[in-house]
Amino acid sequence: MNRKVYEEPMIEGAPLPFELPAWIACAPFEECLGMHIEEAKDGKALLTMPFKVKLAQGKGLMHGGAVTALADTAVAMAIKRLLPEDSHFATVALDLKFHAPVRGGTVRAEARVTERDERNIRGEAEVFDEHGVKVATFTSHFKVKRPVTSDQ
Repeated sequence: MNRKVYEEPMIEGAPLPFELPAWIACAPFEECLGMHIEEAKDGKALLTMPFKVKLAQGKGLMHGGAVTALADTAVAMAIKRLLPEDSHFATVALDLKFHAPVRGGTVRAEARVTERDERNIRGEAEVFDEHGVKVATFTSHFKVKRPVTSDQ
């Protein structure tokens, strides 16, 4: 979708050089990593990502940053199903615990929203390898941007 603009510089204050096709869609970074949104509904999401060579660390295992990115994105997609379209929110804290390495195949992240108030949303994800082995447990805290009011 966005491959033609991958190498364009991001310039602060300039219009984005890409447009997402829908509210629930992979952004350029997620697309670059090969993520696929299998399902996102009711504060839950399931994402998959194939383990390609570009995601390997020096010993041939999936890089921890790739695992973290998948888990974080899965929680974000679960959150998107609970917020109005075009809401602004961001990860402000995260924690990931590794249980096993990923050696090949496709990994999947199963995410869900665990707590929510007006501006704070917490979520968790479990990441599994292609054999169903849990490779990581992820928790995160997202913050929703305050609405702009006329007196601000």
